[in-house]
Amino acid sequence: MFKLLAYMKNYKKEAVLGPLFKLLEALLELLVPLVIAAVIDTGIAGGNRGYVIRMCLLLVGFGIVGLVFSITAQYFAAKASVGFVTKLRHALFDHIQGLSYTELDTIGTSTLITRMTSDMNQVQSGMNLTLRLLLRSPFVVFGAMIMAFTIDVKAALIFAAAIPVLSLVVFGIMLWCIPLYKRVQRKLDGVLSATRENLTGVRVIRAFCKEEEQISRFDACNQDLTRTQKYVGRISALMNPVTYILINLAIIWLVYTGALRVDVGLISQGAVVALYNYMSQILVELIKLANLIINITKSVACGNRIQSVFEIRSSLDAPEQAPAPKDFSYAVEFDHVTLRYANAGDDSLSDISFAARPGETIGVIGSTGSGKSSLVNLIPRFYDASAGQVLVDGINVKEYPLDDLRNRIGVVPQKAVLFKGTIRDNLRWGNPDATDDQLLEAVQTAQAGEVLAQKGGLDFELEQGGKNLSGGQKQRFTIARALVKHPKILILDDSASALDFATDAALRKAIREMPGNPTVFIVSQRTSSLQHADQILVLEDGAVVGAGTHTQLLESCPVYQEIYQSQFRKEDA
Repeated sequence: MFKLLAYMKNYKKEAVLGPLFKLLEALLELLVPLVIAAVIDTGIAGGNRGYVIRMCLLLVGFGIVGLVFSITAQYFAAKASVGFVTKLRHALFDHIQGLSYTELDTIGTSTLITRMTSDMNQVQSGMNLTLRLLLRSPFVVFGAMIMAFTIDVKAALIFAAAIPVLSLVVFGIMLWCIPLYKRVQRKLDGVLSATRENLTGVRVIRAFCKEEEQISRFDACNQDLTRTQKYVGRISALMNPVTYILINLAIIWLVYTGALRVDVGLISQGAVVALYNYMSQILVELIKLANLIINITKSVACGNRIQSVFEIRSSLDAPEQAPAPKDFSYAVEFDHVTLRYANAGDDSLSDISFAARPGETIGVIGSTGSGKSSLVNLIPRFYDASAGQVLVDGINVKEYPLDDLRNRIGVVPQKAVLFKGTIRDNLRWGNPDATDDQLLEAVQTAQAGEVLAQKGGLDFELEQGGKNLSGGQKQRFTIARALVKHPKILILDDSASALDFATDAALRKAIREMPGNPTVFIVSQRTSSLQHADQILVLEDGAVVGAGTHTQLLESCPVYQEIYQSQFRKEDA
């Protein structure tokens, strides 16, 4: 947590001025009981109305100046805490963007969202309260006790006895609650996870009539969180009644002792009232301090959760300088490549070797779970090979800076993802400087020209996730987005699964005729989408069981024959 304070370096002035003005306000508060005592002893006892009025005006002045000090302290504390968390949030988001798929898969999306939202808000609240109250409350408690000793030592001994007992109760309850608050935060992760799954998978839930089951599951998570919060709430609720009982017993003792000492003329009536006010101040500040420490503890716990994400280092170490160009015969080459995912029990890819020349089309086919997506994900280095090497233009992908490598490659992922904004904004992800003519050219190549005309052009506003487009329309625009880059290597990871056969054929024909002649990798379940490829790789259980052209594989590869015959009638085969 304390490592995160590095992001406070631009707010040092505010971090000093906030507590300083709060201490000035507290100092005025400590002077108020003395003024009240003077009003009673001098003004009221002596019948001096003018003195009473002057002292009342002084109290009003204290109030106004104290309010100014308080507002100023709040301003500086808010500026420091909000600025600190803003920088921290930017830094965390930037760090998350630099993590590889391996780390993101391990941490989990729901946990990262909690870190970015709930945990950040808790850290901001804790920082604000710390700057305003962490010094103020102890200052008032010990200041009130010292001021009591200046009034009457014997009566002030009651303070010395009451403060440790009150502190024991307040901080005992606080220490009891701290681990429970940490448990609450963990259970909040579970509620967020259930919520996210239900919202992102709402169509599947309704398709399978699982609404009631998912509602029950969410209720179980929610009730678990609620029970924990109620339990810790009941414990926290003990603080006020117990402390008020103790403080009132101390006040009774104080008033009794003060009355006896007033009776014998050792102290004045105003002094007793001042002592009573100091005792009340101590009670309020101890409760404030206890709640503050609970908030700080929750903030530290949340800060540690955020820090734990910062401490996760990406497994993708990349150089900053681009490698020197080499003479190469192959655009992409796999040299005995093996891949095993983190915490997996077995290899997902085993001893993969092949080469693709510039401008060739490589098809990848196989049953579900055979490793097709895993194979193409190694080219842009979304994952690192466990053994062997992947070469792009004759250079190991690990020698490229990530941006340099990925700028050479256009990727159309298995799941079509579009972002809220216009179609133009989404297409320019591939090339921010692309002109409208270049965008329209990519749209035509991706067979999305008719869709674009129906939607009213490039300024059509997409909803979050492209929810106002059909599956096939989303796939075509994601392909267009990749084509805008004019990549040297184009990866289509089962990205035409929602297209009809005619549109799929037209898309493949248009890609073959693209200027620049990119090397194309097509992952597909359809043999019809791959039969014109220069080379087809057939995967089964993470291994290449066949490689060659469509005709060669029909003659020599039983796995490819089975896939083909399952899609076409045997007599046609």
